[in-house]
Amino acid sequence: MYEEYLRALLAPLGVYRLDRDSLSGAEIYALGKGLDAAAAQLEEVEREAVTATAEGEGLRRREALFLRRPAASAPEERRAAIAALLQIDGDSLTPEAIDRTIRGCGIRARAVEMGANQIRVVFPETAGVPQEFGQIEKIVRDILPCHLGVEFYFRFLTWEECHRVGFTWDSLQGRAYDWDGFQLAIPPEPEEA
Repeated sequence: MYEEYLRALLAPLGVYRLDRDSLSGAEIYALGKGLDAAAAQLEEVEREAVTATAEGEGLRRREALFLRRPAASAPEERRAAIAALLQIDGDSLTPEAIDRTIRGCGIRARAVEMGANQIRVVFPETAGVPQEFGQIEKIVRDILPCHLGVEFYFRFLTWEECHRVGFTWDSLQGRAYDWDGFQLAIPPEPEEA
């Protein structure tokens, strides 16, 4: 890339032999390769320096600023989690702000105010206990002010849902559920007409 640029820049002067076999042509080739490498390095530094575009080292360095690493794994989710954590300040104590921060941290959860100084964290898209719950619990407890009580609400199959879907013992035996699998077999919500 830079080799062609240098050749085009120097060609009108006519003082250099610009073929690669000549000494001056080889020098221009080497300079072009060096400038290409420097440009690639600068491009990576520029990308990693901005949270919105960081992919690797930039994300790792920002995550190291926090007590807990966000629960997200994909670069887009990690960027959103870092941005949410950076927004926490003294005005972030409303239920809406807490809910926004928890979801922004890559946690598929909602914070719901339950009354005086009590927050319930629900996982609406997850049946049972989320796979990364240990990490999620630590992050949520770090985010929430210490005067708030927090309870975690996990979703399991209810008898009412079994009745609605029409589960019978015979139909369940055909599916070879164990108890853990059965309590997570939450049917989809019926569509509104």
